[in-house]
Amino acid sequence: MAGSDRFVNQIADINTDYTKWYTDVCLKSELCDYGPVKGTMVFRPYGYAIWENIQAEADKRFKAHGVVNAYFPMLIPMSFLTREAEHVEGFAPEVATVTHVGETELSEKLVLRPTSETVIGNMYSKWIGSYRDLPLKLNQWANVVRWEKTTRPFLRTSEFLWQEGHTAFATGEEANNDALEMMEVYKDLANNVLCLPVLTGKKSEKEKFAGAVATYGMEAMMKDGKSLQAGTTHYLGDNFAKAFDIKFLDSDGTHKYVYQASWGVSTRLIGAIIMAHGDERGLCLPPAVAPIQAVVIPIGAAKNQAVADKTKEIFKALEKAGIRAHLDERDLSPGFKFNHWELRGVPVRIELGGRDLEAGVVTVCRRDTGEKTAMPIADVIKNTKKLLKDIAKNMLRKADEFTKSHIVPVNDMAEMGSALDGGNFCDAYWCGEEGCEDKIKQEFSATTRVFHSDQKNVHSHTCVCCGKKAKHRIYFARAY
Repeated sequence: MAGSDRFVNQIADINTDYTKWYTDVCLKSELCDYGPVKGTMVFRPYGYAIWENIQAEADKRFKAHGVVNAYFPMLIPMSFLTREAEHVEGFAPEVATVTHVGETELSEKLVLRPTSETVIGNMYSKWIGSYRDLPLKLNQWANVVRWEKTTRPFLRTSEFLWQEGHTAFATGEEANNDALEMMEVYKDLANNVLCLPVLTGKKSEKEKFAGAVATYGMEAMMKDGKSLQAGTTHYLGDNFAKAFDIKFLDSDGTHKYVYQASWGVSTRLIGAIIMAHGDERGLCLPPAVAPIQAVVIPIGAAKNQAVADKTKEIFKALEKAGIRAHLDERDLSPGFKFNHWELRGVPVRIELGGRDLEAGVVTVCRRDTGEKTAMPIADVIKNTKKLLKDIAKNMLRKADEFTKSHIVPVNDMAEMGSALDGGNFCDAYWCGEEGCEDKIKQEFSATTRVFHSDQKNVHSHTCVCCGKKAKHRIYFARAY
């Protein structure tokens, strides 16, 4: 087995077949599998453990923002969706409906939750009566169903997991500020947990959430140069408040509609991790979300009890120190094990053989660079903790350098086409007309992502598409 075991989990070449590489990584690293219904996905334990770690990191940040968790039904009356016309129009093509229970036809069709603004709006109309009830900041961790035509694991499936925050305030300024503040929370999660650099900003009218006044997006660059919308926040104004009669008695004695925000990230973040950090060997997981942060591999333990005993001792010490560790005692060759854990993206691999034990050292390999070093057994806990921090910093640095080097200023359509075909984002000036958005999408399959943070001197430039005076500076990219 030793001669071929390094290639048992072989995956497609990331440079020549990126799409198959991605699918291979998802399936062969045992993150997920295909469900029995087309477009659905089964989370395998390793993949779900990553989501649990993302949940934990996000949840504590939400709670620090004054948010509490609740849960709302996934069955929503069809009449709820029709109350906000723009909202129902935006989701109509993806909505799955329930029409019968057994052989009995329902008097009103129900929809499987595509998002929860409507059902939560209905409940807020019952719960909010006075200015003293505000602000109300709730979040739910849930599944949603959107009947996608083209699916891909984690990125776009008919059912997926996410969180959706729904907040209510007395004023529009407070609600819009909440949407902006939660985008900063998401950016912190992306940078400091997922080691993922992101571009954040307002979305164009065409790209905003159905029913929102304004949508803010978080865009991450994947290694193929495409953008992944990794999170969104929305200022809803009083649109849903009017649709669901969510009023409060203000301190001045008058009844007013509340103003709302909503925000969400989903299991797309796992897809972002795969595509932003993965390589020819498979996954490369950020330490903060890796189900296993360090794997301990004994070499020759079957013939050397001292090696077996010492690796168990190291494993238990790692666990005691709060490091998520695993001891691989399987009767398989070291080469197979190395390949197995590299494919699964474990940040640190700790090897111990007879010669290492005699020298009082372990051999440590870091997944992000492949670099191997020897370190004293006595220092393995301290050094592993330091190494995990170093790996996280290096992963963010590498991804940030890649992103910055693949953002190209473009002045006309020819430059845009060349930049997009080269696997880049386009930093462009735009007149603000949807006609130009449509033309760029039609010609290049690229869309506006978010407005650039620097909007100074915009009017001294011309639109990348039509050549008229520009109104905005914005990023264009092909996207998942």
